[in-house]
Amino acid sequence: MGKAYAFVNQKGGVGKTTSAINLGAYLAEAGKSVLLVDFDSQGNLSSGIGVQTVKPGIYELISGQAPIGETVRKTAIPGLSVIPAGIDLSGAAVELIGEEERDFFLKKVLAPVRKKYDYILIDCPPSLGVLTLNGMAAADAVLIPMQCEYFALEGLTLLMDTIKMIKKGLNPPLTIAGIFFTMYDSRTLLAQDVVKEVSAYFKDRVFTTIIPRNVRLAEAPSRGQAISLYDPHCGGAKAYQSLAREVIQRG
Repeated sequence: MGKAYAFVNQKGGVGKTTSAINLGAYLAEAGKSVLLVDFDSQGNLSSGIGVQTVKPGIYELISGQAPIGETVRKTAIPGLSVIPAGIDLSGAAVELIGEEERDFFLKKVLAPVRKKYDYILIDCPPSLGVLTLNGMAAADAVLIPMQCEYFALEGLTLLMDTIKMIKKGLNPPLTIAGIFFTMYDSRTLLAQDVVKEVSAYFKDRVFTTIIPRNVRLAEAPSRGQAISLYDPHCGGAKAYQSLAREVIQRG
C-alpha cells in the first residue's frame, strides 16, 4: 500500500498547491504512480495541472454521486493522475457538519485505490475546518510547507496543536512527514532566522531542501503545467526534484 500525504497549513499563500503539483510531478518522473487529490474548493491544483473539466470530481465522489473511477483524470505527466475540485466543494463543508463520521468521508472514498498508487497527495484548504480534518484523517502523514516569515512561526504552533488533536482522536497513526520551507529569499535576514529557528526546534522533521522564491514557479500554474514541463532547468524545478528525492528516501 502506498503512502498518503496531506499538505496542510491554515495560512494561505505558503505554496501548498504549488508544492503538491510539483512534488507529485517529480515523484511521477521518478517512476512512482501518483494521485493528486484537489480538496480545496478554489480548484487551483486542478487548473494548475491543466485539468479544466472538474465534474465529476471530488465533490461528486464524497457525496456518493460518482464512483472514484469516474473522477480520476490523467495529466500530461505519465504516472500522475488527479481528482479535480470545483466550487461545489465549498458546500460540502456545510453538508458534512451534520453527518455521522463526518471526518472520514475522504478516507472511505480513497480506500479502494490505496493499493494502486505509490503516493496520494491531498491538497487541503488553507483552514483547519472539516475538509482539512478529512484530509488529515485520510492521510498517513502530513507535509507542512512553511513560508519564511514571522507570522508563519505563530501559525506553526497552532497547526502542531491541531495535529496532536487529530492523533488523539481521528487518526492515531498520523505522523509529520516533514516541514519544508518555501519562497525562501536568502537575501533577507528574517528568512535565514526563520529557517534556523524552526530547524533547531524540529530538527530531523525539517527537510534539507529549501524551495526558493522563483518567478518561473509562479508562472507555471497559469499555463496548466508542473514546473518539470514548464521550465525544468530553473532553480525552483531543481528544488522540487530534490524534495521528491528526500520524500522517497524518507519513505
